[in-house]
Amino acid sequence: MKEYRLLFVIFGIFFFVIGGFIIFVGIMAKSSPAPMAYSSLSMGVMSFCMSYLYPQFKEKDERMKLIREKGMFFSLIAMMVYFILFLTGIQFEVISLTTLELLNILISLMICTVFLSFVVYSKIY
Repeated sequence: MKEYRLLFVIFGIFFFVIGGFIIFVGIMAKSSPAPMAYSSLSMGVMSFCMSYLYPQFKEKDERMKLIREKGMFFSLIAMMVYFILFLTGIQFEVISLTTLELLNILISLMICTVFLSFVVYSKIY
């Protein structure tokens, strides 16, 4: 059991280093970071969350089902809010993003929201 938690932590550090390097290269090139930087950072967040949640997810009990259900419900609401904010920002030209950037940001937000909501609900329940 400890091996899996350690493995998740190692993957989290790896993904954060990769994402940080991509952001650093983008800053040094005086441009926006590559869209895959967001995905790498969100994978790091997911790995750290899974490191925390692994002992609880391993047991398939009612508490874990409740945490997953509540976390997914909150994530659905958060995704609707993200969509509304991005649509409004693009409609009124407050933000200008390419399709690739927008999809990468939305995917990263979805990954982070789902797993962070699992962590929050695991602390509540």
